[in-house]
Amino acid sequence: MPATSTGSPAAAMRPDVDWVNPLTGALTTSPDTACGKTFPGAVMPFGLVQLSPDTVSGGDNGSGYSADMTTIEGFSFLHLSGIGCYGDLGQLQVMPQTGELVTGRDAAKSPFEKATETAEAGYYSVELGRYKVRAELTAAERAGILRFTFQDAGTGRIKVDLSRRIGFDGTHTVTQQARLVDDHTIEGSMTADRSGGGWICGNGPVYEVHFSMRFHRPIGAFGTWDKDDVDRQAHERHTASDSAGFFVEFPVAAGERILVKAGVSFESAAGARGNLATSLPGWDFDGLRARARATWSRAIGRVKATGGTDTQREIFYSALYRTMLDPRIRDDAQGPERRRGFARRTVFSGWDVFRAQMPLLTIIDEQVVSDTVNTLLELTSSGKVKGLARWELLGTDTDTMIGDPAINVIAEAYLKGVRGFDPDTAYRLCRDVALGPIERSNRNDYANWKNLGWCVNTSLSETLENSYSDYAMARFAQATGRTADARELLRTSRNYRNVFSPEAGWFRGRNADGSWMGDQEGCVESNPDQQGWFVPHDVPGLIELLGGREAFISRLNAIFEQTAPEDMMRWNDKYNHSNEPVHHMAFLFVHAGAPWLTQKWSRYVCRHAYGTGPAGLAGNDDCGQMSAWYVLAAAGFYPVAPASGVYAVGSPLFDEVTFTTSRGTRFTIQSRHNSDVNCYVQSATLGEKPLHRAWLRHEEIMAGGRLVLEMGPEPNKEWGSDPRWAPPSGI
Repeated sequence: MPATSTGSPAAAMRPDVDWVNPLTGALTTSPDTACGKTFPGAVMPFGLVQLSPDTVSGGDNGSGYSADMTTIEGFSFLHLSGIGCYGDLGQLQVMPQTGELVTGRDAAKSPFEKATETAEAGYYSVELGRYKVRAELTAAERAGILRFTFQDAGTGRIKVDLSRRIGFDGTHTVTQQARLVDDHTIEGSMTADRSGGGWICGNGPVYEVHFSMRFHRPIGAFGTWDKDDVDRQAHERHTASDSAGFFVEFPVAAGERILVKAGVSFESAAGARGNLATSLPGWDFDGLRARARATWSRAIGRVKATGGTDTQREIFYSALYRTMLDPRIRDDAQGPERRRGFARRTVFSGWDVFRAQMPLLTIIDEQVVSDTVNTLLELTSSGKVKGLARWELLGTDTDTMIGDPAINVIAEAYLKGVRGFDPDTAYRLCRDVALGPIERSNRNDYANWKNLGWCVNTSLSETLENSYSDYAMARFAQATGRTADARELLRTSRNYRNVFSPEAGWFRGRNADGSWMGDQEGCVESNPDQQGWFVPHDVPGLIELLGGREAFISRLNAIFEQTAPEDMMRWNDKYNHSNEPVHHMAFLFVHAGAPWLTQKWSRYVCRHAYGTGPAGLAGNDDCGQMSAWYVLAAAGFYPVAPASGVYAVGSPLFDEVTFTTSRGTRFTIQSRHNSDVNCYVQSATLGEKPLHRAWLRHEEIMAGGRLVLEMGPEPNKEWGSDPRWAPPSGI
């Protein structure tokens, strides 16, 4: 649980970038808390390369690193952050050695002391006790560099594993090649297919990773290995193996440093070579570390928080940092793809990030949003993806999760004025999914959606998710003058009503014959008590179904009352912040005319569902969604229905938070007399005029200005409660 101590004057002068702790959430297994599954290594904002330590390869350990483990396998160039399933990537694993060559990945592991670990924005280091080597990592956008300091004189070795992949089951075979180009350079590639694991046990993309690796000293010896078969004479090797790679050796003096750098490409060897030359032309490790820090300082400088406690600042800036890891750049620095007019991106965890991470980026980084939309449209137009990708990874729709999150993101982007993509193409491809002829993402349920008015597989979750997507698409249609489509989509956006059981007084899944499913059936990663609140686009309609405002507030409030503080950091059956379906719930009170309860419970979640260090996340970070929730909630507002362009006002944790928008304006939320006790809004002004409503419009934020909240210890139940100031329902 976060501490409540007030920040010291010295801490207040600390640069914001130094509050970032990349180790936050870096657990993949824990009996006591949910796991963030983040990685602690070096990366640039939205960078292609994520150079990070590996403690584990197989199993449900999506980041490849868990802070409770005490040995390191090596350091690989590609990782995924916060994914909630068997992972992928993890290729090009580098490990320094001394003594006899040890080829096996497990056999070559080194113990390390946690006290020797340092993780900062753009930098990581650790002491490898077995080999007496200090390893340091830093990264550029498309390349990374490692500096190994050997404590003892002798032979220094760097072993490179070309078979390693996160999420594999130990039986996969990787087609690989490595070639000694000259006395400083080795190039090669690895092919990742669906055999033996990878994404969700073999349901992910097929892709190639190309690399160009250089050593700052001439290579003393070069060899290849395949399990226990070692060849010290070969200058290149082509093989298919589950355990193979190459090694280089150098004579080293005590305290001597060996530097190795590599560019990585998903396209070609030339691309990897160009990425290395462009991103990392020299050998100035400390200079690159400083540039990485400066780049991160500028990136997180788009959101400036002042006040709060030291703990809150660390949580806040670490969360903001994680919202800028994905969707990462995929294009090479050079090549024909650079002429398309946008940067292709990858790692689109749609079902997660449409809720808060993408809305945050619509405020502070419209270019990433525009690139993401263009990438999604290109994948569909090229025929690589049928419909629109829900969970895109390296140009493939992994068909993970439910709903039509790409529609949500594309519609929201257009409605919020994000341009840089063709709106007619975007509308046509979204319409093909929402209204046919392409089946919806819940593949076999499209006919049921049209004819019955509900889905029958994971009935409740799919029906509610699709209802929101149809609302988002309806607003897109309205904004582009397609009124007939808008009417039909608004009609189907009300399909959520078809899975509300009047007899039960709550939502339940339904079968194709109209019968109701069991009380706990029909949901994805949730239960009906949680999923049923996902009617973000028509809260007045949900209030009506529940029998009125008081009944709505009472039932919603009870869920929070029944969620113990310790349960906020682990999976539970009430308010389960560990997973996305509940993320808007604390802000629904604003839509019911009880904003003081949003103020109370958003603070409660911030306090109990987030902390510092490896156990600091209540669930998988899900490519930045969990972190984006905190950034927005701690700043004092949140989008219940992102495509509406409306943000519910909560209770800021800080005295001031300033957003520098993509359009160069600045929007500040100031909280006067703010404290742990003074968590309730007494009154508000926006641009020096009284603000009687407890919500903001997107255009008000983007225009810049200042929202001032007067805070106090007791709820002011008058402010924001008048029905005249209710948020627009949108339906």
